Amino acid sequence: MKSRKFFLAIFSLFLLSSVSLFGCSSSNTSENKSSGEQVTLDIFQFKVEFKDQFEKVAKQYEKQHPSVKINITTVGGGEDYGAALKSKFASGDEPAIFNVGGPQDVQDWLGKLADLSDTKAASLALDGTLDGVKRDGQILGLPYNQEGYGLIYNKEIFKKAGIDASNIKSFADLEQAVKKLNDEKKSLGIDAVFAFPAKETWVTGLHLSNAFLAPEFDSNVVNAFNAKTVNFEYGNAMKKLIDLQNKYSVQPTVSLDYSQQVEELFSTGRVAMIQQGNWVYNSIADIDPELAEEKIGILPIPIEGFKEDSIPVGIPMYWAVNKNKDEKVVEEAKKFLDWLYTSNEGKDIVLNDFKFIPAYKEYDSSKIADPLSREIYNYAQQGKTIGWVFMGYPTGWGMDKLGVNIQKYISGKMTWDELITASKKDWEEARSK
Repeated sequence: MKSRKFFLAIFSLFLLSSVSLFGCSSSNTSENKSSGEQVTLDIFQFKVEFKDQFEKVAKQYEKQHPSVKINITTVGGGEDYGAALKSKFASGDEPAIFNVGGPQDVQDWLGKLADLSDTKAASLALDGTLDGVKRDGQILGLPYNQEGYGLIYNKEIFKKAGIDASNIKSFADLEQAVKKLNDEKKSLGIDAVFAFPAKETWVTGLHLSNAFLAPEFDSNVVNAFNAKTVNFEYGNAMKKLIDLQNKYSVQPTVSLDYSQQVEELFSTGRVAMIQQGNWVYNSIADIDPELAEEKIGILPIPIEGFKEDSIPVGIPMYWAVNKNKDEKVVEEAKKFLDWLYTSNEGKDIVLNDFKFIPAYKEYDSSKIADPLSREIYNYAQQGKTIGWVFMGYPTGWGMDKLGVNIQKYISGKMTWDELITASKKDWEEARSK
């Protein structure tokens, strides 16, 4: 009861103060709007790996900007962000800031996307990073960061097996190393060589496929977006990598998810390798900081007959602002994103708290925090990269069609030839609509 009386007293005082302030505000209305009116930014984002850090940063921003309230909803990992975003908008509870993945998402969400050309962040984005979100002279998204992925391996396990990762330069080399690890798995104390999460169709239908489809689109996401057909020119090489991971993985792979792969199996030393990217660093570090900092490395996904020494590097998602929100909300959303990526404080957070590889100029790349990101940055510096074209796939094709077909293939319910035929047909039908 005492607490209730105290609350009412404080609330009454707040109302009196508000009335008093309002009565004195007529001489400078615009200044009061920017400093006094409460603006709520609802953010709906996909990156589960930095959820805690992002929520902490939001609180930090609120303290510095008392008129701004930030609510963050994170959907990702084992959940379908795209489907969740559609449900969020369908509910009428539209976020102010959300994520789009590239040209296909831009097309799908065009009626919701604010032009961000006037932001400082847009002016500092690295060359080429905005190509997927440009439309009719407007910039409709701001890059999250740069990410790369490949085969993350446990250096200590490799060392025990007498394997020098620097000598793995081709698919044949990888296959030889995998067989050696498998032969010695008992003495190495591992359950299997891989944890292949075929349940996660984004791992297979997007990331894995990207490495093998990028060559036929010249590693250009816009080319993929405009393509009426897909040919699977390196389909046999893709099959070999799927077969290798599936055969030497913890089973059953069709029910193995991201959390099991990264947290239960790799971070505890029960498997030697996983197909993932630098975004897993924080998750590994939370479980075994020493493993994360000193004992992990990354190998390329070898594309037999094309590039066997390169890492797929790209922009995982873009920040979009909902143009249909109140004008004050749109402006505050832009200010927040500019602060996050272009202020000195924000840049320090991006590098040290989020562990991001920056997608913007005016960053000190020597301060890239974690070893996976440093390795990927080095690959990029050497020009040993493959573009991310999966953001240009037809809507839902990678996960709901190809990824599901891969599940059927490894379960023995579909042959590889049937997979190729069905996936080609699905692409062509999607593009004809």
